[in-house]
Amino acid sequence: MTQAPGIAVVLLAAGSGTRVGAEVNKVLLPLRDAPVLAWSVRAALALTDVRRLVLVVRPEDRDQVAAAVAPHLGDREVLVVDGGATRHASEWAALQVLAGDVASGEVDVVVVHDGARPLADADLWRAVARAAREVGGAVPVVPVTALLHADLSPLTEDVGGVQTPQAFRARDLLAAYAAAARDGFEATDTAGCFSAYCDLDVAAVPSTSLNLKITFPEDVALAEGLSARS
Repeated sequence: MTQAPGIAVVLLAAGSGTRVGAEVNKVLLPLRDAPVLAWSVRAALALTDVRRLVLVVRPEDRDQVAAAVAPHLGDREVLVVDGGATRHASEWAALQVLAGDVASGEVDVVVVHDGARPLADADLWRAVARAAREVGGAVPVVPVTALLHADLSPLTEDVGGVQTPQAFRARDLLAAYAAAARDGFEATDTAGCFSAYCDLDVAAVPSTSLNLKITFPEDVALAEGLSARS
């Protein structure tokens, strides 16, 4: 019996711990019972239709990242890919590794997530993947408050902050990044490149500020407290 198409998950972990004040990559920092990155690995693998899991890392972090996630994989395999100088370059490196699975139809949706966002739960992953299959793409969005205009007057319009995981139809995403590579174009996130080269919709999936990104030292302690309540 032919297996139905599934999801490829790309976890971006090619950053560093500079701003968080760590001597190691911030995704390797301990968060309760597991490294930060392992939380995203576990959430991703909770989806029943994940066919591929790709970790994008700095070359010097390969061994440490592999050791950090190994206890959380069960019988699943992970592909480890060297990241590029930019986020976009890292995403393109992962997509090229997945090109064969996309062409064969084994993978129909690609979900890209920041390894430094450990608290995105499986429900959010499922929601963006489902929306991407329906309309083309999907991003988590959380309301943003307390912003100011350039003249320092309060911003009263509804504004949303975009998070990850972001999900997209695989063939369209791969085509967008291939076109961007030919043009020398880079976007600040996956949705930016997808939207620049594809006329499919990108759905906004409701999220919350609990899906924080670990960037500064205080974020580690905040994530520790939030995870203890989950």
